[in-house]
Amino acid sequence: MIFTDILEKNVTMPQKQDPPFSRLEKELLRVEKPGRYVGGELNQIVKDWDAIQTHVALVFPDLYEIGQPNLGLAILYDILNKREDVLAERAYAPWFDMEALLREKNISLYTLESKRSLNQFDIIGFTLPYETVYTNTLNILDLAGLPLFSKDRTEEHPLIIAGGQAVYNPEPMADFIDAFVLGEGEEVILEIVDVYQGWKQKHESRFELLKALAKVSGVYIPSLYNVSYNDDDTIASITPTAAEAQYPVVKRILAKLPPPLTNSLVPNIGVVHDRVSIEIMRGCTRGCRFCHAGMVNRPIRERPVEEILTAIKESLITTGYKQISLLSLSSSDHSKILELVTAVYDRFNKEHMNISLPSLRVASFSVELMDQLKELRRGGGFTIAPEAATERMRAIINKPLSDEILLDTVRAIFRHGWKSLKLYFMIGLPEETIEDVQAIVTTSRRIQAEARSIVGGRARIHVSIGTFIPKPHTPFQWVPGGKPEIIEQKIDYLRNELKKTRIKMSYNHPEETMLESWLARGDRRLGSVIHQAWLNGAKFDAWSEKLQITKWIDAFNEVGLDSNFYSHRLRKLDEVMPWEHISVGLRKKFLIQDYQWSLEGKTRPDCREHCYRCGILAQFEDLRLQNPGTRWSCP
Repeated sequence: MIFTDILEKNVTMPQKQDPPFSRLEKELLRVEKPGRYVGGELNQIVKDWDAIQTHVALVFPDLYEIGQPNLGLAILYDILNKREDVLAERAYAPWFDMEALLREKNISLYTLESKRSLNQFDIIGFTLPYETVYTNTLNILDLAGLPLFSKDRTEEHPLIIAGGQAVYNPEPMADFIDAFVLGEGEEVILEIVDVYQGWKQKHESRFELLKALAKVSGVYIPSLYNVSYNDDDTIASITPTAAEAQYPVVKRILAKLPPPLTNSLVPNIGVVHDRVSIEIMRGCTRGCRFCHAGMVNRPIRERPVEEILTAIKESLITTGYKQISLLSLSSSDHSKILELVTAVYDRFNKEHMNISLPSLRVASFSVELMDQLKELRRGGGFTIAPEAATERMRAIINKPLSDEILLDTVRAIFRHGWKSLKLYFMIGLPEETIEDVQAIVTTSRRIQAEARSIVGGRARIHVSIGTFIPKPHTPFQWVPGGKPEIIEQKIDYLRNELKKTRIKMSYNHPEETMLESWLARGDRRLGSVIHQAWLNGAKFDAWSEKLQITKWIDAFNEVGLDSNFYSHRLRKLDEVMPWEHISVGLRKKFLIQDYQWSLEGKTRPDCREHCYRCGILAQFEDLRLQNPGTRWSCP
């Protein structure tokens, strides 16, 4: 789709466009998928630039197809634009051909709504959902004509902020980001705007702005902290250098989730999740020891059934979509899930819509849930995530599941009419043996046999192999990541064994997981590596076909850092972690105990059955008491 096609859709477009974009518009047919760069989507919001006090650019540093459906960015876009004194617009990372065109024409990267350069905005907010977008973030700053390093920016430059799942360890990007938002952004983003507006009126220095932002709960200003190191390169201390700097910086959470977004933007081209996404609850109580999202997003807060149903109805009207995804980390753990599923079926079974309910736990209960929605789930297969193929390994990662229950679930899936099943397993987990890897093959074959005994040759089994990456704020944050050569051997074994059957296998390349291991637990010295890797030409590292790991290895060598220090060593329990000053609400004592329990194969059942004093309730008890009537998962 080209820009002129968008104009024909009768979508309100800005009356004034920057002259540089007028020149670029004529060249867009030279690039792949020009629809990525033209805006004009249904539900797009365009405001009068000159009539608005504060201009915010929300940036997702990956392709439009990946970032456009991002629910977090969409929520902030809606919240900011509801304020009359604020304008929020979007930008995404341009693909290689579009970047070349921008540089050839000497045109800055622009937002989709007004076609203005990013450098014209007051605040630029990056969403960093995963670590492998870091070089893209630097590339976007460069394409916008902005200094890469925070220390080089003046009062004339935009404020650069960042949030998302990756920033719970913000240190690798500390040199480039002015302020990090930790946790949920619905409230804090407006507080940041208020602080910015107050600073602007006072005509103070940029340093005064950063100090004012440091007072906002959940906002981390890296330039206001000093990091010192021991002789062995571990961290000696992390010390605030200003009275305004919080220690620790505690994540922001909402006591009660607001109603879901219902006026999602409808993309111009096909995107990865081309549907309406409605979050039914936030958080998880399962306590999987490898799961970063499950740890940092505690506690569980649910949306009421009627609120979800209203959101579905409104979304069908405002977007025209016929596909709805009900999102959460563990959908079947919603306390009213049966009531919700039954109500969805009763109200929408004649709407010719497709409902997906991802993230179901392995149990026949989950199969029954999906069976309730079978007329609203047209096509597709069923997905379960045992993660490990032996009961011993599942106990280590705190995903207790017997082989019998796993096979019972598989039988229920195929007896309820599904023909396709996708299984998620992980390799490289702590305490893993070769027998645990071999068990993936054995278990997959058993599952295939069970499926064929029910539906015959129509059964399709797909095994997806992920590689464990130790993440911050989890019980496994101390353990080493798997060495690439060992991971490669395990992948080769699985590939060779599974190809003897009709079981499909997909997997992550060892280079991808090694890069993520470096960045996930890195300290702020990695900023020099990220910068050098970008100078070497690294970008779109999340795309396996574009990742060039040699550029990163060269970067480590060029700046004089040992990559193995960040990925392949066992860290001491009393070591100061790079994220020591960042609190997600979990006590370090709890994480240490859970790690030690993993070595004993000791599990923790769902913490809604028993409180393990992880710290989340104590950290936010005042917030819960200030909001009576809210329902948290904690006792």
